[in-house]
Amino acid sequence: MEGNSTAGSFTPSQQFSVADLVVVVVYFSLNVAVGIWSSCRVNRNTVSGYFLAGRDMAWWPIGASLFASSEGSGLFIGLAGTGAAGGIAVTGFEWNATYALLALAWVFVPVYISSGIVTMPEYLQRRFGGERIRMYLSGLSLLLSIFTKISTDLYSGALFVQVCLGWDLYLSTILMLVVTGLYTIAGGLAAVIYTDALQTLIMVLGAVVLAVKAFDEIGGYPNLEEAYLKAVPSKIVPNTTCHLPRADAMHLFRDPVSGDLPWTGMTFGLSIMATWYWCTDQVIVQRSLSAKSLSHAKAGSILASYLKMLPLFVIIMPGMISRVLYPGLRGLMIAVMMAALMSSLTSIFNSSSTLFTMDIWRKLRPGASERELLLVGRVVTVVLVALSVVWIPILQSSSGGQLYVYIQAVTSYLAPPVTAVFVLAVFWPRANEQGAFWGLMAGLALGLARMGLELAHPVPRCGVPDRRPWLLADIHYLHFAVLLCTATAAVVVGVSLLSPPPPLARLKDLTWWTLSREPPQPSADGTSQGPPDGEYATEPPFWARVCGINAIVLMCVNIFCYAYFA
Repeated sequence: MEGNSTAGSFTPSQQFSVADLVVVVVYFSLNVAVGIWSSCRVNRNTVSGYFLAGRDMAWWPIGASLFASSEGSGLFIGLAGTGAAGGIAVTGFEWNATYALLALAWVFVPVYISSGIVTMPEYLQRRFGGERIRMYLSGLSLLLSIFTKISTDLYSGALFVQVCLGWDLYLSTILMLVVTGLYTIAGGLAAVIYTDALQTLIMVLGAVVLAVKAFDEIGGYPNLEEAYLKAVPSKIVPNTTCHLPRADAMHLFRDPVSGDLPWTGMTFGLSIMATWYWCTDQVIVQRSLSAKSLSHAKAGSILASYLKMLPLFVIIMPGMISRVLYPGLRGLMIAVMMAALMSSLTSIFNSSSTLFTMDIWRKLRPGASERELLLVGRVVTVVLVALSVVWIPILQSSSGGQLYVYIQAVTSYLAPPVTAVFVLAVFWPRANEQGAFWGLMAGLALGLARMGLELAHPVPRCGVPDRRPWLLADIHYLHFAVLLCTATAAVVVGVSLLSPPPPLARLKDLTWWTLSREPPQPSADGTSQGPPDGEYATEPPFWARVCGINAIVLMCVNIFCYAYFA
């Protein structure tokens, strides 16, 4: 088998036992069963039913789906790999999500719900008017999905299967695509959310079992630090420390100048990227928009935040332990990885097809029937699958193996302008279409310039002096995200002030200050409507209080963990 050569001396087929095979078969069967059950539960023949699960989701599948959508196999392998290479600082990417998730439920979702939208670009079009911002944002979101999300998840998942089972990389990829594509196309968002809930259960239980076994073999947390600092990896990936473990491996907050993940960037730059991902990205927001009520959306965010606290203990530290030893339980490991891969892929396929159908296709064919929109949504999923396969070989050759860093770096060049525009759209009623559009364009130009420089001057290999331009060598990508967001905001504010303000009538229900607490009305084309009753408008005081108290407890847990590991 071709895969054996990459796995070194270890021959996968000999180690893959009957028990492992049973685990994998049971896992796939469960997946298909949940996919079929959830597809039958919701009416998939309406736009709201297919793309927003009939706006009838409870908090627990939403929370599980928010977590599962963000923990793709790219993230799973990326976090474990970056943990193995550089220690625990990468945890900040997970824990920072707490505040963005709370902002999503308490600030952004009420605005999105009251504006009665299905997609994020649709919100900006309602807020600012005009078509160009909506078209640009739909295109950018689709490109980011293909280049950073789908391809990295696929590549890392397939690579894992290749090393564990010895299958050919492309065979593994196509097999996974067929399974994920089928139930996404058949069942829409409902199937995606319920299978995500199953994946979350498998991921968390499986990762906990693996983590317990890994800690047991190494002799507990005290031994981890000692063993990690002595371990030099057998497989070498170029990194800044010449393959020697970093002295600050067990610290979350690292030096703002010399750190590989400086604390200033992890606090400010990462918050900008987290706001983009959790509060304005279609993949995530679509889950919250499918909630039965605002209380369910809030509770879903809180559940997802608690789950996001786990990866340090069940992914990153086992990643560090894997540098010291290779734990067993391969069938379970494959099921966990498959769960991570399939949950994020289905989420991205579903939200990308929503974006294309609702924003681009409806613009091209304004009179399209509901049936045509559903058909287009399914066809787009198939096209995305094909594009993803084509992109894999390019990815194989890039970024020296640290996938997670590749995703974050590309995101930090393209996402901050979008964050700036959304935050100003929601909080600054004076922002207008010209300001938003030229802000996005200026941000795109600056982001692409930095990205081009990075492609032209890759990070030097271990031991080679760094002769890259100062913009790359001295400005960390997380610091660049702060500069890019600030520059975009400055352009939006400047151009908006130099041009006429938007009419007040336009702003009703579209900014934080102009929300009317009534159920949203159907849009002119009759496709995007809010929940069928006023339940969103009148959040029961008891549940509002329960969610509020939980949010405070969650922030206390988060701050304690940060302080402990800082």
